[in-house]
Amino acid sequence: MNAHQAEVDRLIEQFDPESSFRRLVGVSAGVVTVLTVGLSAWHYYTAGFGLHNEIAHRAIHLAVVLGLCFLVFPRQRRLPGPWEWIVSIGLVVFYLVMGWSLLQSFDEPVPVMAQAVFAVVLVAIAALSLPFKVYDGSHQHIPWRDWIFAALAAGFSLYLLVFFDGIFIQRPGQHTPIDLMFGVIAIAMVIEATRRTMGIFLPLLAVATVLYGLFGPYLPDGLAHRGYSVSRIVAHLYKGTEGIYGIPVGVVATFVFHFVLFGIMAQLTGLGQLFVNLATIAAGRFAGGPAKVSVVSSGLFGMISGSAIANTVTTGVMTIPLMKRVGFSPRFAGGVEASASCGGQITPPIMGAAAFIMAETLGIPYNQLILVAIVPAALHYFAILYMVHLEARRLKLAGMPADQIPSVGLVLRSSWHLFIPLIVMVALLLMQYTPFLAAFWGITLTVACSWIPRLLGRWGRNMTGLAITPGALVKGFEMGAKSALGIGAACACVGFVLGITTLTGMGFKFSAFVIDLSGTAAQAVVAFDVLKLLDLREVTIFFGLLFTAIACIIMGSGVPTTPTYIILASIVAPALAQLGVPQLATHFFVFYFGVLADVTPPVALAAFAAAGIARSEPMRTGMTAFRLSMGKALVPFAFVYTPALLFIDFTWGSFLLALFASVVAILGLGAAYTGYVGRPIGRPAFLALNVLSLSLVFADPVVTAVCAPLVLAILFWHRRPRPERAPSDAGPAAGP
Repeated sequence: MNAHQAEVDRLIEQFDPESSFRRLVGVSAGVVTVLTVGLSAWHYYTAGFGLHNEIAHRAIHLAVVLGLCFLVFPRQRRLPGPWEWIVSIGLVVFYLVMGWSLLQSFDEPVPVMAQAVFAVVLVAIAALSLPFKVYDGSHQHIPWRDWIFAALAAGFSLYLLVFFDGIFIQRPGQHTPIDLMFGVIAIAMVIEATRRTMGIFLPLLAVATVLYGLFGPYLPDGLAHRGYSVSRIVAHLYKGTEGIYGIPVGVVATFVFHFVLFGIMAQLTGLGQLFVNLATIAAGRFAGGPAKVSVVSSGLFGMISGSAIANTVTTGVMTIPLMKRVGFSPRFAGGVEASASCGGQITPPIMGAAAFIMAETLGIPYNQLILVAIVPAALHYFAILYMVHLEARRLKLAGMPADQIPSVGLVLRSSWHLFIPLIVMVALLLMQYTPFLAAFWGITLTVACSWIPRLLGRWGRNMTGLAITPGALVKGFEMGAKSALGIGAACACVGFVLGITTLTGMGFKFSAFVIDLSGTAAQAVVAFDVLKLLDLREVTIFFGLLFTAIACIIMGSGVPTTPTYIILASIVAPALAQLGVPQLATHFFVFYFGVLADVTPPVALAAFAAAGIARSEPMRTGMTAFRLSMGKALVPFAFVYTPALLFIDFTWGSFLLALFASVVAILGLGAAYTGYVGRPIGRPAFLALNVLSLSLVFADPVVTAVCAPLVLAILFWHRRPRPERAPSDAGPAAGP
């Protein structure tokens, strides 16, 4: 393994729990390889030749995914001091109380042997989930504890598959004690698998929602509900389609897994290096070239990468040293890479996993979602490139030397075959074929086209890219499956939140709280408007958006974008819908701010990963990444107030007005937070640019006509360096 790849693996393992895999050897490595390759092959086959029925397909997927979570991921202690023990004991108590309460709730007699086996299994789960070091084993071998956990994690899904006819056809809606016992085991193992792959925040949120469902009558007014029994909650989460096997797991099993696999296979052929070469050709010659190359290449690579952190690290180990070498500070270099990498999840044509779930949730074709996302993504990258340009001018940096910029003709002649799978896949999506069929042909053509240089013989000697040999195919299928494990476990765990939300109406209660809070804040602001310029409804929507954005960033701290989006879409988004915001704009709003959480301190994992490469202070790097993401923070407000940016109620007049206002607002905020255009921006100009630029978000014709010229005038005034003061002819004062 070369030094470059070793550094990538180290940083991903440090900052991305989804990719912190064991490095297995021997028999255990062989078992994991067979299971992961088999999982990828099964998904590949079903994508091209047809899916099973909904529940069976999701159960097969989850049985293998959750079992592999315990075989592939080592147990890691991520909490400081005694907190690891405190949290573990709390979860143990939760498992045991759930099991005991279930046994007490049965109306019919349950065989003593069944109760005894259930009690033993539950006590074993509780005991083995405690953080004793003796259980952990090494990173090269799977300890016996994890073999037990893997069997139990796969077992509750296999139970549904083996007894499928009896459970779902012969007695639908009826729940035997054995069904519910498996349901409690399912809840415990989903929590433990998510804890293993994602950290502790998401499992604790899942536990909190289950407790909310149990203790509804004892909660304060506004949060209270009638409450549900343990057996009702367990049955709803385990056997329903709004719990563990809900839409999130369904989308991962039918869409997301395939695109993650395509991304891994495409990287094996050298598509990532091609993106870097194209970005260098497009942006390398301009001022601050390496930073602009970082922005463009990270956006291109992010489209096929399933993780913002993996994207940051993979491209960052190449671009961050280049940025530092030409004169950018380590903090700024890391911030540029982190901000640009997070944008890949919002960039068409292949967006992050959350986009597939959004399409399924809203019931709109994925090709329509691609078109809707174009303008917001373009505004985001325009904002980053503009701020990078201003920083380069401030530091008086030049572009990359001509000898470091590859020839566009040479790159296209040597790498044209790598474009074929991507072009075909995007074409199929735009032609409204199913995403999993598009991914099937993308994977197939990736493997086939990788052999073109060899098939051309001497005519292909100068072509780049690696052929996917049988060994490389096995490696790609193995890494593809491993890369999808974390998101699979997270989506199963998020099913708890969705299930309890539908059962208790938690989303509507949160919505009512946000609306009341927004209305109160708006009335307080309007009361001071002596000129009567403010509209109460518009101000209420603004505060609703502001509070929702804050909730998105808090909920998304340390949690991958996909589970963050699912939680926010089910709990937070209804508040904006009740304020009159179009549904599509609402979901895009929470999606964007969920992505922004990856670069928002205090838990900015993508920025921290970039700081590890740049050797800069993590928190300051996170603040810089957040500053560079101002476009991403501004754009959601813009498309809520002017849905024409998302092609909702589209007219050319409203669209062009909103686009012009958004571009000018980005120019103003970018200059304000860079502090420089052609010369430094003083405090008065900084405040004026902030107020005027934020006012443009509303895209009101009158406001735009007043504020946009003022923003442009301030920028024009600062675009030329201040003339140097002429030296005095009097010379130094005479001495005494």
